[in-house]
Amino acid sequence: MADVQNSTQTLQGKNVMPSLTVDNLQQSLDFFGGLGFEVEDRWEENGVLLGAMLKAGDARLGLSQDDGKKGRDRTKGVGMRIYIEAAGDIDQVAARAKAAGITLTNEPHDTEWGSRAFEVTEPSGFALTIASPAAT
Repeated sequence: MADVQNSTQTLQGKNVMPSLTVDNLQQSLDFFGGLGFEVEDRWEENGVLLGAMLKAGDARLGLSQDDGKKGRDRTKGVGMRIYIEAAGDIDQVAARAKAAGITLTNEPHDTEWGSRAFEVTEPSGFALTIASPAAT
């Protein structure tokens, strides 16, 4: 059996990129656009948009349209939160989101770990926290 303590045998992740299956792809694209994401790539079939890769700085996020095969209108995002660490003024990012029609579930606030953060909920139910890096 391999030595579990040997760091060369453990996962050495460099980045994580969530991919979300959403109820209404266009609504989700509009939502993430309001947060400042841009479409990096799109997937279509027979002229129908099926998914997109979004980017904001170095962060990437995949979106795909729910095809209903696992049940129409199934609950999404339960027990999950996406945490996005962002450079820049978090209050300005929140103001941009609000100007785009996004309702904040928690206004910008100082966290106990020394960052500034706000929360939003994507139209399909995925919870997100947008935060500045923690103070060191």
